[in-house]
Amino acid sequence: MPDPTPVPSACRLSRRGLSRRRFVPAAAAWLAAPAIVGATDKAGTRPPLVGAGDWTFECHHDWGRDALPAGAGYGNASHGVAIDAAGLLYVTHYGQPGSIFVFDPDGRFVRSLGDVHVLGKAGRGHGIDIRREGSEEFLYVSASDTALGFAKLSLDGEVVWSRDLARLREETGRYDGDKPRFRPTNTSFAPDGGYFLGDGYGSDLVHQFDAADAYVRTIGGTGQADGQFRTPHGQRLDDRDGVPKLVVADRANQRLQWFDLEGRHHATLDGFLFPADIDIRGDVMAVPDLHCRVTLLDRDNEVLAQLGDDPEWRARVLADPKIRGRREEWPAGRFVHPHDACFDAAGNLFVAEWVVTGRLTKLVRVG
Repeated sequence: MPDPTPVPSACRLSRRGLSRRRFVPAAAAWLAAPAIVGATDKAGTRPPLVGAGDWTFECHHDWGRDALPAGAGYGNASHGVAIDAAGLLYVTHYGQPGSIFVFDPDGRFVRSLGDVHVLGKAGRGHGIDIRREGSEEFLYVSASDTALGFAKLSLDGEVVWSRDLARLREETGRYDGDKPRFRPTNTSFAPDGGYFLGDGYGSDLVHQFDAADAYVRTIGGTGQADGQFRTPHGQRLDDRDGVPKLVVADRANQRLQWFDLEGRHHATLDGFLFPADIDIRGDVMAVPDLHCRVTLLDRDNEVLAQLGDDPEWRARVLADPKIRGRREEWPAGRFVHPHDACFDAAGNLFVAEWVVTGRLTKLVRVG
């Protein structure tokens, strides 16, 4: 769950690596533009717009919510979102049934799955990503619960394999003692068929596995130095500059960190508020920030837009954590706690939020 500690509302991004230079975002004009450039029409039917210029989006809150069947709900939170090649959306949650809801591209409910990540009657779904392997796609899912671990599923929810704490202790040589810290958050993929598991709520580690599911190495550990983490909440393969690297949302350290595929620290980008995860489409990186906004970065990691950004609203949310459960107070065109985001094939963006009853927002690009 999020750390409620407030952080400064301004986002001055700085890059640290060999040069340790600071820079001003080339797209600084986006920062000065209002986060909402249109509210509704006079009839109150037009969705609000967020962003500006080329990065303007129509904001459709609660996408798919009315399609949920009777008895189905996100419970205490919606968490992760991923899209398969057919355009189906998979949303992890803390509700029931299962731990994953599936929607078609028009927002119609398709099915629930993910019983592997259910405790009692409630889901414990958290991280989710999809990868094609040969002619088939698979879900890699992480449950935010020490008792569950992470798993590989077919798109129909059949378990291919799962890894729990006992197996990871044996494979990695970590997690000694009677009460080891272990709560996985997200999985990401390497170009050679391997993958990474982030123990973001546990021991601040990222474990690397090869294409044969064999353990390779562990990156990180708790701290604030380059190469260390405080809540490595999400990761992504970043090859926008032609050299594949792992980029990690180091949430409580308010930064992104990049590593080469041998686990060596490459660069750090400071200035975020509480970055929760990462998605990339083409040269554009989306960073959902748990503190009320989504940042878009270009290939040089300079700011293109900060969607839904509103310092006054953010201050209110951070001062009153229970507002995540008071839906009637959420203004249109604002985010409460963006927890994950992913692009679809058309460049629209889906944002899942850590709020009571859950919320999935579709941002339709119009800029």
